[in-house]
Amino acid sequence: MAALSSARQRTLLDAARRGDETAYGALVEAYRGELHAHCYRMLGSAHDAEDALQDTLLRAWRGLPRFEQRSSLRSWLYRIATNACLDVISGTGRRQLPTDFGPATDAHDGPGPPLTETAWIEPFPDQRVGLVDGRAAPAARYEQREAVELAFIAALQHLPASQRATLILCEVLGFSAKEAAETLETSVPAVNSALQRARRAVEEKLPAQSQQATLRTLDDEDLRRIVDGYVEAWERGDVDGIAAMLAHDAAITMPPMATWFRGEQLFVFLREWAFNGRVYGAEGRRRVRVVPARANGQLAFGTYSWDEGEGVHLPTVLQVLTLDADRRITEITGFVTPDVYPLFGLPRELP
Repeated sequence: MAALSSARQRTLLDAARRGDETAYGALVEAYRGELHAHCYRMLGSAHDAEDALQDTLLRAWRGLPRFEQRSSLRSWLYRIATNACLDVISGTGRRQLPTDFGPATDAHDGPGPPLTETAWIEPFPDQRVGLVDGRAAPAARYEQREAVELAFIAALQHLPASQRATLILCEVLGFSAKEAAETLETSVPAVNSALQRARRAVEEKLPAQSQQATLRTLDDEDLRRIVDGYVEAWERGDVDGIAAMLAHDAAITMPPMATWFRGEQLFVFLREWAFNGRVYGAEGRRRVRVVPARANGQLAFGTYSWDEGEGVHLPTVLQVLTLDADRRITEITGFVTPDVYPLFGLPRELP
C-alpha cells in the first residue's frame, strides 16, 4: 500500500484519536505489511508474527490518546511491535531449523517422526508483506528481502532477544542508535554494544552471498529454466534430474522432522523415500503436482500428492530453495506443514 501523505495522515490521526475506528484502520494499514515482516524477523514464525501484529495494533489503538507525536507514528508503532515480540520471546524462546538441532543423519532409516514439541522456524510469504527491493532507509545495512531469507532468520534466532531487536531496528530498519535506545528503553552505549555483538554473531552464520544477490544474476530465461526443470524433475520422481541441479554436498531438511540429509544421503532419501515406487500411478508418472511460489524472498514450490480417497491432490510439503553463486541448489528446506499453504496463495487441493 502506498504511503500516506503527511496531510492525510494528520487527518486520519486526529479522527482516530477521537475514537474513529475506520480512520484508525486506514491510518495503520499503510504500515501493516512492514510491521508484519518486523514481527516475523523477531519471532521466526508466520503464525506468531500475525498474532504479534494483531496485539500491536490493539495496543496502539488503546494507547493512541497518549501518543504525544514526539516521534513519528511509524517509530511509535515499531516500538509497540518490538515490545509485543519481546513479550512473546520471553515465553517461547528461540526457533530452530533441523541443521541447528543436530548433525546430518543416515537416510536409510528415513526421516523419522516429527518433533512437535520443538519450536521450528516457519516460512514466510513474500506477497503477504508487500516486500520491495532495496533498503527501508539509507542507514539500513540489509535489504528488506535479504532480511527475511531463511539464513538470516535462522541467524537471528541465535541472538538474545535484546540483541535481535537492536540489530533489526538498526541494520534492517535504519533506526539511529538514539531511536533504537528509545524504542528499547535503554542507553545509546548499550545499543551500540549490543549491535556490535549481534552483527558479529550474525555475519559468522550468513553465506558469502545473499539469495537476493544470486537471484539478481538470473534473467527471466534462467529463472524459468530452473523453475520448470525443478517442477518437471520432482513430478517425474527423477533423481538424476534433481541431482543435475544440486551443488556438491547439498542438503535437505524437513521440519518438523529433526533429521536431515547431506550429499550422498540426500540421494538415498530421494530414491528410497521421496521417489519410491509406491507413489507412481499406472501411467508411469509419479502422482505428484508441483506449483511454483515465493517464500522468504527465495524460490519455493508447493507440492501436492494424489489422495485416492479424496480423488484430488492434497498439500504435502512447501519447499524453499537456496541457491549458490553458481545457481546450484545448496539446500532444499521442505516445510512439512500443509496448513501454511493458504498464506502463500496456494490452493488447498488440486484436481
